[in-house]
Amino acid sequence: MGTYIDNLLNDKIKKIKEEDNVFDTGVVVKIKDYIIEVSGLENVSFFEKVTILGKGIGYVNSIGENVVSVAIVRENEPIKVGDEVSASGEQFKAIFSEDALGRIIDLFGEDKLTSKYFKNFKYIDIERPNVPLMDRTAVNRPMLTGIAGIDLIYPIGKGQRQLIIGDKKTGKTQIALDAIVNQRSIALQNKEEMICVYIAVGKTKKEIKTIYNELLKRGALSYTLLVVATNDDKPPVQSLIPFVGVSIAEEYMLHQKKDVLVIIDDLKKHAEVYREISLISNKAPGREAYPSDIFYFHSRLLEKGCQHKNGGSITILPIVETKGGDITDYISTNIISITDGQIVLSQKQFTKGQKPAIDYTVSVSRLGGAVQSKEMKSLGATIRRKLLSYLETKEVYELANTDEMSNELKEKINLGKKIEETLNQPKFSPMSQDEILLRFKAISEDKNL
Repeated sequence: MGTYIDNLLNDKIKKIKEEDNVFDTGVVVKIKDYIIEVSGLENVSFFEKVTILGKGIGYVNSIGENVVSVAIVRENEPIKVGDEVSASGEQFKAIFSEDALGRIIDLFGEDKLTSKYFKNFKYIDIERPNVPLMDRTAVNRPMLTGIAGIDLIYPIGKGQRQLIIGDKKTGKTQIALDAIVNQRSIALQNKEEMICVYIAVGKTKKEIKTIYNELLKRGALSYTLLVVATNDDKPPVQSLIPFVGVSIAEEYMLHQKKDVLVIIDDLKKHAEVYREISLISNKAPGREAYPSDIFYFHSRLLEKGCQHKNGGSITILPIVETKGGDITDYISTNIISITDGQIVLSQKQFTKGQKPAIDYTVSVSRLGGAVQSKEMKSLGATIRRKLLSYLETKEVYELANTDEMSNELKEKINLGKKIEETLNQPKFSPMSQDEILLRFKAISEDKNL
């Protein structure tokens, strides 16, 4: 087997030298929306870039016995059966420019605000090998969001993968934007600069523009890059865009030793796009019609989050949208098992006016105090214990007559209410660690409650 492969590679190299890098050509034999089948490309490799001459480009999605499947990422003219397809001998890559910081870019390196391309650019691998275990170190530095309910009770560390999950319109994206904006305050105080990469999967142009304007108003664009695939883009582009965004983050972490915050908004949409591509490509469907490799697909992506030994890190905050508050569906449970904790948002809390609408009873940070200062760890443990104790009894005693309660129960409920009120925080109003400590120390030490 090894000899056969060696001979095949040697023949291909010889052929390339003799034919001056002219590669195989084939013809389109079948079209299924954005997936085409091509015959005649006998020597292509998986994920190789191919060109449908004069009409578009794509990459090899799967290799069959007599045909190869090609996913189209850009189509200039309608592709027809019989069109000529040319292999490139190169892996399909994304285009990136460091000049794009503060802009909205796509897979092809286009500035979506001006519809122009950056002059200073380079090709980057859409997916590169994961950082080896030996090159990773412990996650022990805080990634402060400025949100008291997170930084104090369910903290996030630099290099962590923390899921943000909840129903539509519960403030998932807002938490991510608050975290991005807070990095400006930290940079001004401690001169610790963090690069932020916001990845939009299948969002509308209006939604992306709104996010851009919100960050612009708050001076957060100088260190933020928006990597987007809109709902107008082809599904193969939408499926690749999170990998492109994370690959850009790796550029900053590996080559500039930077800390990078990556937001993926959202992975449920990403899973649906991947399912659609898989079904059109005739992959065998599994649970809820998702392909069997959907877990591997997402774990490969989220595994990029780490604390590198060079001092840089990638912190990933994936977002998942649920329906009816159900966090036990297939995709949600998959991602919960991959990440290092989850911030669960509650529609009920949001309706009551609690913002951010965090459900403190089911949210988890698996690193917890390991990424907090001693003071934050000690105070956070106390506040969390008292808050959860209050939430357990809240439903039962909320409408009860306070005159009939014991003094101990009154104290517990009054303290819990005070903590809950203090956790209520308007959007884009970050709190520093000192402010959080000051406010919640006062509550925990108040003997009049």
